[in-house]
Amino acid sequence: MQKTITGFSKLTKSEKIDWIVNTYFSNNKSAKTTLEQYWNSNKKLQQLHDEFIENTITNYYLPFGVAPNFLINGKTYTIPMAIEESSVVAAASKAAKFWLDRGGFKAEVISTTKIGQVHFTYDGNTEDLINFFKNTKSKFFKDTKSITKSMENRGGGILDIDLKDKTKDLADYYQLHATFETMDAMGANFINSCLEQFATTLKTEADHSLSGNVDVIMSILSNYVPNCLVRAEVSCKVEDLTENSKTSAEAFAEKFIQAVKIAEIEPYRAVTHNKGIMNGIDAVVLATGNDFRAVEAGVHAYASRNGTYSSLTHAEVKDGIFKFWMEIPLALGTVGGLTSLHPLVKLALEMLGKPSAKELMQIVAVAGLAQNFAALRSLTTTGIQEGHMKMHLMNILNQFEATSQEKEQLVSHFKTHTVTHSSVVDAINNLRNN
Repeated sequence: MQKTITGFSKLTKSEKIDWIVNTYFSNNKSAKTTLEQYWNSNKKLQQLHDEFIENTITNYYLPFGVAPNFLINGKTYTIPMAIEESSVVAAASKAAKFWLDRGGFKAEVISTTKIGQVHFTYDGNTEDLINFFKNTKSKFFKDTKSITKSMENRGGGILDIDLKDKTKDLADYYQLHATFETMDAMGANFINSCLEQFATTLKTEADHSLSGNVDVIMSILSNYVPNCLVRAEVSCKVEDLTENSKTSAEAFAEKFIQAVKIAEIEPYRAVTHNKGIMNGIDAVVLATGNDFRAVEAGVHAYASRNGTYSSLTHAEVKDGIFKFWMEIPLALGTVGGLTSLHPLVKLALEMLGKPSAKELMQIVAVAGLAQNFAALRSLTTTGIQEGHMKMHLMNILNQFEATSQEKEQLVSHFKTHTVTHSSVVDAINNLRNN
């Protein structure tokens, strides 16, 4: 059957689904039912979801869980997390409880500056362009006044604009490199609107003042935000570190720090190490309606800022005190976008006490640090699979459509047996055969 179509976006939702089902699922009688069963029975709410993106045919659900007992800067939080991976919420909760009686987490926002750029080429004399920019800089601010007025009233706006000469890297290439403060908004639309006005002003003024030709390539914010930084840390006396009598606190601390140092110098380990951090960060970013793809891109670029991909977290023992910390770039918002539209996002932010963007940065960073602590603690003691596979047990049981009674018996069985996919399959088969 022909798999291309003209005018798909103009079809009704039902017509879109019929085309999808007839084209791709002609032998799957339940395909249409599967798509429709994820619709929300509340028509108004479903319409809201339909209008978030284009060509919506159904909803894709992720579990929305919570990790309680997070003590951050003396205040207790229950952190919402939207994620599908087994053991993430459990690990975060376990780390939160561990540090609850050891002073909790400390977090601080170091800076909140964001970046946007107008990328352009100029084929004339560089000195002429530099002088032109000096004479025109004030007009860039003036021409964006209508855009920046509301943001300035909230304490934000355009902080500065610089001219960057990049011709050593690419012929005739220059940038207008602008810094912004967007307060409680993530600020993408605000920044991009300012940049597009910069581009218009640049082109208009250059045509009147420069002999060379200015050609604007594009105007866009950057998701690399090395100056939008938050720090999170935990610390305690070394002797307070362990709950396991089999391992001394000193031995645990030494092994833990060594594991972090390996991630600092070995990219193959660092990628997985940092992925674990992002398990916690992405889950909270998604639950609070923020852009986890932008956060991921910016964080991984930051992890490579010194020329080699490296660990985001660090650890040390000094004067008998164990310290574990992380500085990470996070551009987040608590107003605008989905934060004011998605009902669960509203609840998530309310659960967190309606935080400012800075407070949310701290909460998200702590979630990432907690996740990494829990992972390293498991890796350097029992191993990662013991806890992870026990959490994954229910997924395997659901794959085999285990009944409630079977689940109860098998969960009890695996309290004292190692969980692997094959061992679960064998146990299900033995149970059913008997």
